[in-house]
Amino acid sequence: MADVLLKERVDEGILVLTLNRPEAMNCFNFDLISALDNAMKEANFDMSLRCIIITGARGDREVNKQAFSTGADLKERRTLTENQVRRFIFSIRNTFTAVEQVRIPVIAAINGYAFGGGTELALACDIRIASSNVLMGLTETSLAIIPGAGGTQRLPRIVGIAKAKELIYTARRIDARTALEIGLVSEVAESDQLMEAALKLAREIAKNGPIGLAQAKFAINNGMETSLGVALPLESKAYEVTIPTEDRLEALAAFAEKRKPVFKGK
Repeated sequence: MADVLLKERVDEGILVLTLNRPEAMNCFNFDLISALDNAMKEANFDMSLRCIIITGARGDREVNKQAFSTGADLKERRTLTENQVRRFIFSIRNTFTAVEQVRIPVIAAINGYAFGGGTELALACDIRIASSNVLMGLTETSLAIIPGAGGTQRLPRIVGIAKAKELIYTARRIDARTALEIGLVSEVAESDQLMEAALKLAREIAKNGPIGLAQAKFAINNGMETSLGVALPLESKAYEVTIPTEDRLEALAAFAEKRKPVFKGK
């Protein structure tokens, strides 16, 4: 049986995770959720990692029918009891939260259809880049349910509450141009150039100080959930973590010596 999640180290410090159920348009079943959750746990303790890219396996479909992920595996869902459905939603919600909270930046390289849980996974990533053939959306209300893996909370924080309500209430599918216009994605690339665009961004991130990156992510994620009066002291505490590091001293030395710094995450 093929691995449902492929892992590939690309360059130094960059990990590409590929959702690998192309025959099912990379939709989520219990096995894929578990594999992704385990990958996030491993990433938190792999100090050599600098950035993660998540994308979907292409499979044999034509370009315009490729998928990042079309959400929950509805064939599996039909066989589940109500209690098993509750367990599935609990698992996928916690896994996407693990993606959001993993210590290093995560880029979603959205290569095709991203519906329901596929869009919710992208929302949990730090940065989203879409291929030009993307169709995405939180389509759950068309199935008489609601987004259950963070979509009702993360989408309003990214595109604003009014637009999020419109998209969720209508179960609308939007293309890459619209996603870019509303700020759901930060870049659109042609399908054959998507991974190179994601890798270019990952390399820009990976060259920077890993402790600084981790603390910046911590400060942004947690500061956005509170008042400015609480967020600014939180930023100060995150900054203090970077002061006694070897990397900070290396950055200063490299600047003085007019060379690129060599960061060790220490």
